[in-house]
Amino acid sequence: MTPFQVIVLATPVFLLLIGLEFAWGMARERRGTGRNTYRLNDAINSISLGVLSQLSGVFSKLLTIGIYSAVYASVALFPDPAFWHSVPGVLLALLFYDFCYYWLHRGGHRVAVLWAAHSVHHQSQQYNLSTALRQTSSGALLGWVFYLPMAVAGVPPLIFGIVALIDLLYQFWVHTEQIGKLGWFDRVFCSPSNHRVHHAVNDRYLDKNYGGMLVLWDRLFGTFQTEADTEPCVYGTRTPLNSWDPLWANAQVYWALLADSWRTQHWVDKLRVWLMPPGWRPADVAARWPQPAFSLAKVHTYDPPLAPAMAWFAGLQFSALLLGVATVLWQAGHWPHSQVAVCSLALLVNYWALGALLQGRLTMGEVLLVQAAAVATAAAALGQYF
Repeated sequence: MTPFQVIVLATPVFLLLIGLEFAWGMARERRGTGRNTYRLNDAINSISLGVLSQLSGVFSKLLTIGIYSAVYASVALFPDPAFWHSVPGVLLALLFYDFCYYWLHRGGHRVAVLWAAHSVHHQSQQYNLSTALRQTSSGALLGWVFYLPMAVAGVPPLIFGIVALIDLLYQFWVHTEQIGKLGWFDRVFCSPSNHRVHHAVNDRYLDKNYGGMLVLWDRLFGTFQTEADTEPCVYGTRTPLNSWDPLWANAQVYWALLADSWRTQHWVDKLRVWLMPPGWRPADVAARWPQPAFSLAKVHTYDPPLAPAMAWFAGLQFSALLLGVATVLWQAGHWPHSQVAVCSLALLVNYWALGALLQGRLTMGEVLLVQAAAVATAAAALGQYF
């Protein structure tokens, strides 16, 4: 079974848990003991970005696993399959992976080009289980570098893939506001409370709690922050996305960095733009194209109006697209890459159209026309397979 088939099998579980969280939030809101943390447009956008991340992963994983396997085959220091396939070996590999993930995650907040990929996960102004599925489509381009120490140490590619999946699946449940503080658990593990801090843009919470499974790394390296009862977390990014376009969500920060790199007159700054912390800008660019300072008081929720008929239409379209994606991911290991690529592009166009509908840029009729054109084009391109 391929990792993509595992994701397909896990998807109904994810959706069920999202539904249960939504129902629980609504019930708490009616009782006056909590609030609902979902909006339809935001949830569709987050899950759509997760879907596109999985489709792009069909191709990016060929690169990342290929590089990892090549390094493992050539320079592995302790390639002992018997040990790494044992329970202690898998646990050590999981601990090793989480340590590498901490540094990748920290780099994703401190190096602009890495933030350009990781920012997608933080763009939602809601915090719920659908936010967990909101993933980048470009993170694998540079993220693989942080896991090479595992290949050098001798962790086999199969074990690497298993512990990576375990670490990823663990992080799903911590994306919720419906679970409070958990006492001693919060001091050791990444928990909902700890991860809410990580997603917040408040000054006291910014760039904290990077751990994937363990928060001990944050305590060890000085990046830990507890959630204060007196200061609720405010979610999103300091440069808000203000869009339901999944393509723009993946391109927003890259485009801003490219613009600053092009505009600056200093050649060193053209490179520094990509390597400095997010928010850094060359002096000449900041002077000519200033940006307003961030203020919590000025944060507003992006929520274009959505008529009930359009909401139902969007929900049905979204459900149909999920079935299409599940089919492509399930067959990804059996279909030719060209067939997977064409189907993925057709689905990408459909998701873009759905985002445009949620923003009010396309009508329901125009969405159907765009989708029909995408499907017809894909069918014509794939005629040889039928």
